[in-house]
Amino acid sequence: MKRRPLYSRSGRPRQAGAAALTPVTFRRYADAPQAPAGPTLRQRVRAFSTKLYARHPGPIVVAASLVLTLLSLGAYDIARPPAVPLTQDRFNEALDLALEDRPRAPATGALAYAAIIPSVVRVVGSATLAESLGQAPETPAEADASRQPFHEQYSSVGTGVVIDEQGTILTNFHVARSAPFLRVTFADGTETAAQLVGAAPENDLAIIKAPMIPENVRPAVITSSETLTPGDEVFAVGFPFGIGPSASAGVVSGLKREFASEGDESVTLKDLIQFDAAANPGNSGGPLVNRDGEVVGLVTAILNPSGSRVWAGIGFAVPIETAALEAGENPL
Repeated sequence: MKRRPLYSRSGRPRQAGAAALTPVTFRRYADAPQAPAGPTLRQRVRAFSTKLYARHPGPIVVAASLVLTLLSLGAYDIARPPAVPLTQDRFNEALDLALEDRPRAPATGALAYAAIIPSVVRVVGSATLAESLGQAPETPAEADASRQPFHEQYSSVGTGVVIDEQGTILTNFHVARSAPFLRVTFADGTETAAQLVGAAPENDLAIIKAPMIPENVRPAVITSSETLTPGDEVFAVGFPFGIGPSASAGVVSGLKREFASEGDESVTLKDLIQFDAAANPGNSGGPLVNRDGEVVGLVTAILNPSGSRVWAGIGFAVPIETAALEAGENPL
């Protein structure tokens, strides 16, 4: 049985008027026309941010700064190492290190010395007027008179302290009477002759003045010795054996002491301050000061049971009240 052909094998043309088949063209989906897309999320966020900043610039800057600060603090808190517990050993180490690095405070004696030294003068007894004026001896006789044996050459060297702006100087009577003429040297190096203007031998006190005083002379600050008690710090300033100015430190050993001098006119000095700051010939008449550099007395004598005129641990000073009253000054 023959199959029916699916198409005609004949070459006859199609009938006239038959509708011609239009070829169909297939297009991809991407090529198809699409509706315009809306703004993306990023664009919407950017537009909103721009509009918001334009309306409220100040608050936004403050808020942003606050957020950045909080973020920085949070990052630091996360990154920092854990705290080390403070133990007693660590505390001691830190304390020792702090004490080692701190600047050292000046010593009490250094402060007292700095306060009194502008008022201290060197007093030297001279055998001749020329020598007291800083001149060389004019004749061999004067030269011989100016020479002293070694054990006596410091008997005419002493110390004084300026107590007012007029240049009034307090010293010991035994220093002022040691030679016919006196010469003083002020703290700035000024040297000039001086003369005795007042004396109280019963208290071993003398008042001397110089015709010329430096412009920058500074009177000492004096205070009552009634404030002293045994054990208080004191400092003696002067020219021991002509060396100085020198300072020595000690304490008040006692009050209301007596001492019998061994001079030509033996007198018993009373109401003295006993101290143990080193003093030697040359310290006589120099100031005894407290830790603030205030004068509480004048060094006047040392006690040595051997009879030698060198320091043996006990010194005496005339209270400044007694000395100042002789000069017409009121220390209170």
